[in-house]
Amino acid sequence: MLLRNVKIWDGVSEEISSDYDAILIENGRVKRLTSADEKIAAVVSRDYQGAFVVPGLIDAHIHLCLDPAVQDPFAHGKVPVEAQLQHMADRAGQMVRAGITSARDLGGGRWLELKIRDRINRGEIQGPRLLCAGQPITSVQGHCHFWGGECSDVASAQTVIDRQIEAGADLIKIMATGGNITPDSRPVDAQFDEPTMVAIVDKAKAKGFLVAAHCHGVDGIHHAAVAGVNTIEHCSWVGGNGWGANYDEGVAELIAQKGIWVSPTVNTGWRRHIGNVRTEKALKERFTKMRLAGCRLIASTDAGIPNVWHHQLSSAMAVFAVVAGLTPAETLRAATSDCADAIGLKNETGQIRAGLSADLLLCDGNPLLDLTTLQQPVEVFSQGIAQLS
Repeated sequence: MLLRNVKIWDGVSEEISSDYDAILIENGRVKRLTSADEKIAAVVSRDYQGAFVVPGLIDAHIHLCLDPAVQDPFAHGKVPVEAQLQHMADRAGQMVRAGITSARDLGGGRWLELKIRDRINRGEIQGPRLLCAGQPITSVQGHCHFWGGECSDVASAQTVIDRQIEAGADLIKIMATGGNITPDSRPVDAQFDEPTMVAIVDKAKAKGFLVAAHCHGVDGIHHAAVAGVNTIEHCSWVGGNGWGANYDEGVAELIAQKGIWVSPTVNTGWRRHIGNVRTEKALKERFTKMRLAGCRLIASTDAGIPNVWHHQLSSAMAVFAVVAGLTPAETLRAATSDCADAIGLKNETGQIRAGLSADLLLCDGNPLLDLTTLQQPVEVFSQGIAQLS
């Protein structure tokens, strides 16, 4: 298939390409960038009349098993499996039709997201490419303990890791701190001491897994950084001074030194902070300090938690740009090429480049000037297959 008369942003550049205006797709991959005038025999040609095309978006943190309309974290596990699978399939379809062609699912209790992943891979349902963590490692009665990943020491953590391997998980998630949706769990508290955290991460990496760490409190962030996880989720800097008010420059520099990516889960709910002079200023200052320290950011939403919908990454990106002080190009990279690099997909997706998967989002406006144009795709291709037509 030849996509003609398109304006291409390749996922890394500062500007729209002036060298090419067509994309040749073969066997689900980008064969080459070319000219709309090129004559190619036996190829289906589509004229997109000047539409802008960017790599398909990537959300680095979702939970397909969670219904954003439900407040009770225990309610999801009570939904019959077949009903739950149908709801999850519906969410996956909404995601890919919104231009999200890849995502990491960072936790569930029954490995149902792995079933959805496999159905997508077999072409049975629409959905993004999924990387799934399965049951997160957590402390006894710790954050999201109801998903089945409780452990009391390194040996029992190894048992949890082995269980995820048997289930077919793609990566390992560890709850370095407490969290909001679990009763009697405090975000400020580290759930494992530093030696235990280091040992658990080493065990996961020895099995060939990337590791994502849920981190709200400063102590937990520090333990995760020392352990050398691949991504720090949330990175909320919670401590004695309150939520987000305990930024530690030394820890931020360690994160940067270790090459750890920060996945701050900025979703549409953060819009409430924009216009609140005090809160917006504090957020911008914190993100500025992190970036000056060398921390690299990727796009993520924590979709599935209350009122955070799975298909709204494109809406969240404009909010992310404001609070993190990013240009549109930087924000787009955080949701495409940088995100692919962070989660282990850089050789598969994240750029529009020969040899990579044909994951594409087409829109009428220039997203390098206005990120909101991403919210109304005119077409989405996932692994070369059109999702909207």
